[in-house]
Amino acid sequence: MARRDTDEPEDRGRNRRSGIGDARAFTPRGRTTRDGGSGADSAPDPQAEAELQRRRAELRMVRGGRAEEGRPPQRLGRVTGAPSRRPRRADDEGDFDVEEAPRRRTAAAGRGRPAVRADREFVGRTQAARARNPYRDDRLPAGRGRPQDRRQRPVAPPPDPPKMGEPRRRLRLATALSLLLFAAIGVRLVQFQLADAPAFAAQGLEDRLDTIKLPAPRGGIFDRTGAVLAQSVEARFVAVDPELVVEPQTTAGLLAPLLGKAPSEIEPLLQKGKQEVSGKPIRFRWLLRGLSVDTANMVRALKLPGIIVDRDERRDHPGHDLAANLIGFTGTDLNGLAGIEARYDQVLRGRNGQLQYETGNGQLNKPIPGGFRRETPAQPGSSLTLTIDRDVQFQAQHILAANMEKVKAVWGAVVVLDARTGEVVAQGSHPTFDAANPSEAKPEVLADNATSVVVDPGSVHKAIVLSAALQEGVIEPDSTVKIGPSIKKGDQVYWDTHQFAEGTRITLPGLMAYSSNVATIKIAEKLGAEKLYEYQKLFGLGQPTGIGVPGESSGQLQAPEDWSGTSHGSIPIGHEMAVTPLQMAAAYAAIANDGVWVQPHLIKQTIAPGGKVTEPAPPKSHRVISAENAAALREIMEAVTTVDQATGRSAALPGYRISGKTGTGSQVLNGKYVKGEVGSFIGMAPAENPRYVVAVFVKTPGVGAGGKVAGPAFRDIMAYTLRHFKVLPSTIGSPKFVTYY
Repeated sequence: MARRDTDEPEDRGRNRRSGIGDARAFTPRGRTTRDGGSGADSAPDPQAEAELQRRRAELRMVRGGRAEEGRPPQRLGRVTGAPSRRPRRADDEGDFDVEEAPRRRTAAAGRGRPAVRADREFVGRTQAARARNPYRDDRLPAGRGRPQDRRQRPVAPPPDPPKMGEPRRRLRLATALSLLLFAAIGVRLVQFQLADAPAFAAQGLEDRLDTIKLPAPRGGIFDRTGAVLAQSVEARFVAVDPELVVEPQTTAGLLAPLLGKAPSEIEPLLQKGKQEVSGKPIRFRWLLRGLSVDTANMVRALKLPGIIVDRDERRDHPGHDLAANLIGFTGTDLNGLAGIEARYDQVLRGRNGQLQYETGNGQLNKPIPGGFRRETPAQPGSSLTLTIDRDVQFQAQHILAANMEKVKAVWGAVVVLDARTGEVVAQGSHPTFDAANPSEAKPEVLADNATSVVVDPGSVHKAIVLSAALQEGVIEPDSTVKIGPSIKKGDQVYWDTHQFAEGTRITLPGLMAYSSNVATIKIAEKLGAEKLYEYQKLFGLGQPTGIGVPGESSGQLQAPEDWSGTSHGSIPIGHEMAVTPLQMAAAYAAIANDGVWVQPHLIKQTIAPGGKVTEPAPPKSHRVISAENAAALREIMEAVTTVDQATGRSAALPGYRISGKTGTGSQVLNGKYVKGEVGSFIGMAPAENPRYVVAVFVKTPGVGAGGKVAGPAFRDIMAYTLRHFKVLPSTIGSPKFVTYY
């Protein structure tokens, strides 16, 4: 196209190009090419001018009536460079739109109109619209937007877009948490498989195990010859599960004759009930324990619902009351409750074993073949061999009981000691009880009288006074004591039963034969309270012997500083003091053993379950008086059974020389004397070489002189003991004694 010469069209074209340039000068960042300067007077940017020329050429390039394709349409806003956000109005028809220019050129070409002409028309209209627009670019100050006026509020800048998250950080956190979770699961799995697996397996096995107790037999008690005094035998128990009983009344009637109980006693045990603490139903009650096997089989044959019959053990006492007070008894669980059974319970009691085996569940509740099985064998208890001789024990109890019936005695006690060893050959009480059925006995007959009953010894204590006086040299075996019918000590007068005139000189055999209180008090006065107290303790008075019977009393002695005025008269003749029959028997055994006191004891040996025999430690012993003085005293005491009108004539034993002493005292209970008297006789035989000592104490409701109530029992018991052990009779008779001058 030729360039026109006139200035006006050129200016108009330039103005048109200037409008198009202004529109195309809008950059993608929303700024015009003129925004970079200080305003209208700014120098043009060469690059912007080049871009403007390039875009002008693009508007003119039309091929075949079609606009050049390939450029994305772009809609510009007003000359300020901001994209238009308001809807198009009719008065905006002349506004320049980059998107409209190519389309209009293309449409014009399609209608047969030249593309350049169409473009010029479009540009002209655009310039006219811009002239009418009060907000044109060329009317605004450089670098500023629309003028602020009262009709239009300022346009606020668009808000900042929300801050986007950091996906890589979230991914790292999620990965760490996942790894931590998998690590915890892995550790727990390892713990289950390695550490906890045995525990879970053991718990499962425990749920499948059944346990059966294997009772351990209690050790037996035998006499010195091996004869059974007490032993455990197999038995059965009968129990009931009340929840399974169908007809309690009928069941009680069937069980009564077999259990030896009344139906009215059995029926309440068959009734259902609740436990007091938990409130659960009662599922087990004992009906009878220790039932014989034959009788238990009869009960089982009845097939009564809810009745349980199973293995048990009971204590068997073949002698029933033989040494019952000494041996004692056990409870239903075979725990020692009294006597030797209680004292040596830990030795006699065994250790129960158990059998554990694996079973199925439900209907398969049977032992699993090849399953877990563990058996802990029961360990039977050890057995005891006593020093007791069964035959002597039986005769001693029988003779004591017979003599007590004659004198209407309240209680009695007998002790037979081996004088040389201190072994208890027999020790009996009366009344006694059946050790096989102790529940039916009265409480007062369960104790062992020889160790639990406390008495003042009476005249049997005079042998202690003479022993001390001979040993201390206060008197000699042939000494005499000047006496009268009585003597006063403190505010009390002491009389002799066999009275002599004042000034009578009595010998030591006479003192013992007639049991002179006056002569004994005078000798004790020369001996002194301190020495008498010393010898009392040496002879074992006032302290337990340690024989091993539970409940043994220690007795009581008065120290010299506690003596009153009357004590100087009462204590020498066996009053104002308390001893047990066993203590006095041991004191006389010291005289029989040449002056050596030996601790009395009952245990000869212990037999382990395997048969190993263990001897106990040797008994304690100590010398009290010399052998010469002991022999002299034994000879002096022979007068008690040989002298005419002596107090112990009833204890004489033909063929044997007997040394002993009678006594009459009182029982002490809770520190007070009990009404009635306790007669006693303690002696040894043969006197020239004693083997055994027998002590008999008998409590009578009234007067009970020892020679009368205890002498005959001593004689018969000693006679049997000597014959049983084949002790030869004395070859030399007792000497003739002079009793007084």
